[in-house]
Amino acid sequence: QAIENQLKICGYKSNVDVVALYLARQGLRSIPSLSQFRRLRYLWINNNKIQDLTFLIKNYYLTELYLNNNELTDISGALKHLCSLQVLFLHNNELKKLGKTVKELKGMISLQTLNLFQNPLAYDPDYRLYVIYFLPSVQLLDRKLVTEGERESALRLYNPKKAWVMQSVAFGKRVDTSLGTAVGSSRCTAPARTPIMPSGHEFGNNTNKVPFEDPEDAVLVRATSRSLMEFSSVDWNKVATCQERRLKNKAEEPLEKLTVQFR
Repeated sequence: QAIENQLKICGYKSNVDVVALYLARQGLRSIPSLSQFRRLRYLWINNNKIQDLTFLIKNYYLTELYLNNNELTDISGALKHLCSLQVLFLHNNELKKLGKTVKELKGMISLQTLNLFQNPLAYDPDYRLYVIYFLPSVQLLDRKLVTEGERESALRLYNPKKAWVMQSVAFGKRVDTSLGTAVGSSRCTAPARTPIMPSGHEFGNNTNKVPFEDPEDAVLVRATSRSLMEFSSVDWNKVATCQERRLKNKAEEPLEKLTVQFR
């Protein structure tokens, strides 16, 4: 009945025309399938008592979804197909498992605005950095802009190896650091491990050397070595032509060679 009332208010003549549906504050405990609204893009179901989201299984075109202030305890398998979603409000529900919730949202490469506050999972000490790292497209999390500093902290916390490589290797500059060196004050999910390099191992002449015990170590160490390209040129205005050499009209000047290196 709530859906029918909204269709009449908006004056929609057919289900295909429905792009927005406002069902907020209706006291709803469940909603029938909305698969008939194939072009639905904006959906408000906030401030109800919804516990199940299976009615969204066919609404692939949704770009904004407002599910805040409901009674959701788990969203697994209910939202991962919404790859076009840009705005998602899930705050003030009963979501407890941070890992399962974030996993459900990983496929949303267009998701920019996300609210998860006032859920039990938001009390995890590393909650914000966890979401920032595993959902890199999110720009506004819980009404607060994601900063570059937060992204760097999240990278150090959840991928210390990559953070070390990015810190160690730069264009024309290398910083001496160690994988065992603590970066920042945040705790890591797994301690950083120093690559085990066989004795005497060197790049370029290692055919007879013992290989790395862990293939990932070889990839990591190789990533810290950048090849060097060198280009040389001379000032051709100071080079005498064949005729000038023959007539000796131009004094011979020492050639100036300009060398540019790219790493």
